[in-house]
Amino acid sequence: MKTFPMFLQMAGRRVVIVGGGEQAAQKTRLILKTEAAVEIWAPTLDPELSGLADTGRITHRTGPITQDSFSDTALVFIASGCPGIDMALHAVAKAGGATVNVVDQPRLCDAITPSIVDRDPVVVAIGTEGTAPVLARQIKTKLEEALEPRLGDLAAFAGRMRGAAAARLAPRARRDLWRWVFNDAPRQLFTSGAEREAAKLIKTAIETGEFGATKGGSVSLVGAGPGAKDLITLRGVQRLQEADVIYYDRLLDPEILELARRDAERIYVGKAPGCHSWPQEKITQTLVAAAKRGQRVVRLKCGDPGVFGRSTEETDALKASDIPFEIVPGVTAACGAAASIGQSLTERGNIDTLVLTTGHRQDGFSVPDPIKDIKPGTCVALYMAVGAAPRIAAHLETCHPDVPFDVQVVAKAQRKDQIVLNCPLGDLVHTLNVQDIRGEAMLIVRWPFGAQTSNCVSPSVLATV
Repeated sequence: MKTFPMFLQMAGRRVVIVGGGEQAAQKTRLILKTEAAVEIWAPTLDPELSGLADTGRITHRTGPITQDSFSDTALVFIASGCPGIDMALHAVAKAGGATVNVVDQPRLCDAITPSIVDRDPVVVAIGTEGTAPVLARQIKTKLEEALEPRLGDLAAFAGRMRGAAAARLAPRARRDLWRWVFNDAPRQLFTSGAEREAAKLIKTAIETGEFGATKGGSVSLVGAGPGAKDLITLRGVQRLQEADVIYYDRLLDPEILELARRDAERIYVGKAPGCHSWPQEKITQTLVAAAKRGQRVVRLKCGDPGVFGRSTEETDALKASDIPFEIVPGVTAACGAAASIGQSLTERGNIDTLVLTTGHRQDGFSVPDPIKDIKPGTCVALYMAVGAAPRIAAHLETCHPDVPFDVQVVAKAQRKDQIVLNCPLGDLVHTLNVQDIRGEAMLIVRWPFGAQTSNCVSPSVLATV
């Protein structure tokens, strides 16, 4: 980021706007939404600004402008309407130590005015660092539609009740309370205009501590998708924002963790091939222990938790301890890899059966039965198959010596540093070694209907992370 977004305290602080025309009026309208003291420096004012000065909303000054004019200011806006004059005034304001925004001259701006969605006290600021104001306005429009008009009233009421909630409820219960307020009945009532009923409901919940929140700890097994931050589901993001503690895997995009609550504890439990610093049994025991302490736990897994994610071991332990849990599905690696190169896993008339299997079983690498018994119309997706690649290639070459298998290798699929390679089946092992692709890989073997050579069907093979 070239600019850092921040909300400034404005109550009682001095904001100077230089100019008396429409540009100055636009900035004045914006700053009057705050509690700042607004001064307009200009020889004359347009009717709108003049009316504001007459009612005392702003202070109009006409004297000579010097460095002292800009001292002790929170912000200065320069909007004379003349680029040359604006540049000269910018120099004077900077000499006076001010933070300056020169209208329509980004290179002279210490601060850039964002597009704002105002649901006071809920305020959303959208900025593009001056590069795409039209895009900022488009985003603003979508947010205006998404955030109901009375949301600010609900937030303000919640702010007034924070003290009462803090006095009566423990920290975990308070988080559950506000989650309920902003996701359940109180928000629905405010949205429909029933503010009194909502307020009464919230006050009663604080008084009694009863508001339908989950008591004790819970665990969410969340699929993060194949790697990219934006492939996690909305429900997955919500669980991250509710979590007290997050146990995450090795292959995750680190940016996914930025979606979590800032005060959530993050614990790395990644297992690298041949180096299991966190054995599965330890991870499972830790999930149970955290939930028993009353924490809301997220187990963040790559891909989909239910596809070669060892979720059964974790859910069995949670069931045995009577701990509430849920599984939040994610985009599995097979789908992410195929999508990253624009390829479907099934195809009408050619592939009508999809098999997900693994090249790495509990006793080591092997050629799985779906490869040995592959049939026409089948796509076999093999997870964790780099170690098994020599055996798989040898098997296919032996059983189908006349079939010219082609292989696509996709490393780090759906990530910024994704690598896509193409090679014949006979060069698969060499290609993996040369490109230093290890551990987390997938082979997808296709046998389309009608693609036969002698007694064999000509598949294509996709290797991907």
